[in-house]
Amino acid sequence: MNDCSQDKQSFNIMNIQEAVKQIRIFFKKQRRLPTYQELADVMGFASKNAAFKLAQKLIDEGWLEKDEKGKLLPRNLFAPLPNTGIVKAGFPTVAEEDMQDIISFDQYLVNRPEATFILTVSGDSMIEAGIHEGDLVLVDRLQKVQVGDIVVAQVDGEMTMKYYQKNGEHIVLMPANKSYAPIHPEQSLEIAGVVVGVIRKYH
Repeated sequence: MNDCSQDKQSFNIMNIQEAVKQIRIFFKKQRRLPTYQELADVMGFASKNAAFKLAQKLIDEGWLEKDEKGKLLPRNLFAPLPNTGIVKAGFPTVAEEDMQDIISFDQYLVNRPEATFILTVSGDSMIEAGIHEGDLVLVDRLQKVQVGDIVVAQVDGEMTMKYYQKNGEHIVLMPANKSYAPIHPEQSLEIAGVVVGVIRKYH
């Protein structure tokens, strides 16, 4: 049996849910979707042709989508959770019982998957901004930086996360903890991206 026949047979007996499972595993390890060649390798296809067909099937069924360059992006790859209403952070109230919407966390948190990466927070210099050690921050490297944004930056060869501020024409990186001093770049400053989300697990 030639490679094309093997691919066709593999694709015909393919369980879409199994494909979604394997792609989720790949995404969890690599923090990105596989290329077509990697998809072929993951699924055991002999060529990329079956990977293209499988990807199109997943796109047609709403699991994936493509960007303008043809790169695969998650759409509903991760299980959506019901958004059942609004909770007030004051005195307890009865929660809305009617489901208002369905939220997929990858869609809710990430506007540009191709430009977003995740970092684990170390230290407590941003604790007054609600960012604690061990939290995950989502960083968009294409987001236009504005004064007041929290940015991830390389300053004089050191990586840090601080508020982006200006003192006249000079850039100052401000901590959100009074125990830390502002950072004034002396030689170099490169903004890696703007923090657009924070994720924390309580259990």
